[in-house]
Amino acid sequence: MYIKLILYLFFTSLLFADSLKVAVAANVRFAFNEIATTYEKKSNIKIIPIVSSSGKLTAQIEHGAPFDMFLSANMKYPAYLYKKNLATTKPKVYAFGTLVLWSLNKNIDIDLKNLNDEKIKKIAISNPKNAPYGVESLKVLEKLNIKKDIYSKIVFAESISQTNQYIYSRSADIGITAKSVVLSPKMRTKGRWKEIDKNDYSPIKQGIVILKHGYKKNRKISLDFYNFIFSKDGQKILKKYGYIIP
Repeated sequence: MYIKLILYLFFTSLLFADSLKVAVAANVRFAFNEIATTYEKKSNIKIIPIVSSSGKLTAQIEHGAPFDMFLSANMKYPAYLYKKNLATTKPKVYAFGTLVLWSLNKNIDIDLKNLNDEKIKKIAISNPKNAPYGVESLKVLEKLNIKKDIYSKIVFAESISQTNQYIYSRSADIGITAKSVVLSPKMRTKGRWKEIDKNDYSPIKQGIVILKHGYKKNRKISLDFYNFIFSKDGQKILKKYGYIIP
């Protein structure tokens, strides 16, 4: 799988004179796609996203994946890479993520208090080992004292993307995901969702770093795209997808 990724990045890069390879946490993929498209139109630089869970992307970067930038779902992984001298900019919060309860099952109530309902057989949550959103999802269940009662129903997905697949395909009756997903153009009209009280979990600080590869090979365009994400246009797009701007 890793060899295929390297080959994909190599051949894609050959097609464009200037391009950036950006590791993107799964929760932010929809917002990032719009940011990248907007930036490409103004700069004529190709942005190549590699989407996965933050934990898996960090492992790939450690093993030499030639990514120029990393948008994580938390601050932990960017801080780790900076400490390991694999990132050249200090981790900076680009957005705060929020959680929602989402379902395409018309026969159940969209409410955390109803997860014990016998109609709900499976609940999709991202694996906390790889995905920061999974960590906060479990915190919600713990705070409401329902984790123990419904734990046998939980299906752990490898990332937010897989969590969404479980919910969208109805392999799970309901699940906890990122608000940015249900606000995306493709999912906006799919199913029903309810935002989870922000007091029930820690703010999801999502961090960004320019990686060593990007600073050495694509310094100028890495810095330009980095600044665009924090520009008025970039922040406006993130806000559109339900993120809280720092």
